[in-house]
Amino acid sequence: MKSSVFLHALLLLKLGVPFFLSAESGLGTWTNWRGPNYNGSQGQEGALPEKFGPDEGVRWKCSLPGSSAATPIIDSSRVFLSSVTMSSDAGEKQGDLVALCLDRFTGKILWQRKAGSGYLPGGDGFSHQLDSKSNYASPSPVTDGERVIFFFGNGDLVAYSLKGEEEWRRNVQRDFGDFCFQWTFSSSPTLHRNRLYLPVLQRDEPVHGRGEPNAESFLLCMDPKNGKTLWKKTRASSARKESLESFGTIIPHEGQLLVAGGDVLTGHDPKTGNELWRWGTWNPGHKQEWWRLVPSPVVGGGRMLVCAPKKAPVYAIETGLSGTHSGEDGLAWSTEDQPILTSDVPTPLYYRDKFFVLSDLRKVLSRVNPKNGKLEWSLDLPGKYKWRSSPTGGDGKIYMMNHNGEVLVVSSESGKILTHAKMGDSYDDNTRSSVALAGNNLFIRTNKILYCIE
Repeated sequence: MKSSVFLHALLLLKLGVPFFLSAESGLGTWTNWRGPNYNGSQGQEGALPEKFGPDEGVRWKCSLPGSSAATPIIDSSRVFLSSVTMSSDAGEKQGDLVALCLDRFTGKILWQRKAGSGYLPGGDGFSHQLDSKSNYASPSPVTDGERVIFFFGNGDLVAYSLKGEEEWRRNVQRDFGDFCFQWTFSSSPTLHRNRLYLPVLQRDEPVHGRGEPNAESFLLCMDPKNGKTLWKKTRASSARKESLESFGTIIPHEGQLLVAGGDVLTGHDPKTGNELWRWGTWNPGHKQEWWRLVPSPVVGGGRMLVCAPKKAPVYAIETGLSGTHSGEDGLAWSTEDQPILTSDVPTPLYYRDKFFVLSDLRKVLSRVNPKNGKLEWSLDLPGKYKWRSSPTGGDGKIYMMNHNGEVLVVSSESGKILTHAKMGDSYDDNTRSSVALAGNNLFIRTNKILYCIE
């Protein structure tokens, strides 16, 4: 592994290409939450482990200061993680928001920084969490090979050099008003073509005393070198109450930014934030007030896939839209007649010309033809725990993990379970990080440990 990375670096340098560009190319890296292709798949496929366990196939493991839903982010030589440092004071949970950097090949912690400012929206909550289901370290960091940027659910946005030197910081809540969310805000930032993007799709009224009246949902574009705002664009919606809330991430596609939330899917100009088109809604008449959206959109096979909340259908939207569309207009297919094809929390995977939809509520993984929505196979998932991490794909395999830290390896062709590995502690019930793939390694984060599997 070391030698292959070294040879790749020499080749790039010989060609006059800076080595840090490998973070964009996806050659053995996983530089954002959904990977180098923004769809959950590996950039350049290599052989990936099939059989492993907590004491089998482990290249290294590293104890973590606390739990988080954030996915490990991997560049050519480093692994970046958001976390919390847990401690106990007078019976109350407290902790620092932490930025971690590990050596990719040994698991040694290269640097650890207290990243969070402790900003508390409305004076409510602890310094590390807003609700009991997640903490402020849930968003995944992102890197362009020059710096790494961490975002936290309390609004803290901090950029570090690869050596751990703080380059800039700001707090989005302090700049634009307290977030209006029922749950902890957990959208991950997106780095694309030298710009940093963050969606804030929130309610238009305070929640439990947090936030301001007439709050607007907006998209934010910043310069990753200094954190300065390049543009801020209001994103309107007719959704109501919790249905205004979205926890998805902005997905770049063919010169556009895809944004799901507030009962609609929209495309935006990356240079200005201007809305180019809109499709919706999966909530006719906006009657449902409690449909917060968690999954991000995913693109493949000429379709943009968006998941309606709870046990509602999945919708495949045609690419190349302009203007406003609704109902059958712009809709390629939906899964209204296939109730197992739904996803409340996990973002679907696009891999080897297929969609893979993980239903956390029905506990089913399904392979779907992107052209017509045909169900090609489905797999009933084992165990009693929820499968809420998003599936990832590489080397003909699908990787996913449940709340108990159980990892499934599934054949992308047959749907057969190849491995069922228990990686977390027996009492774990809130493991949410997705498995990251880089080179020939898996990076699996449980509540207490980060594993590198070879």
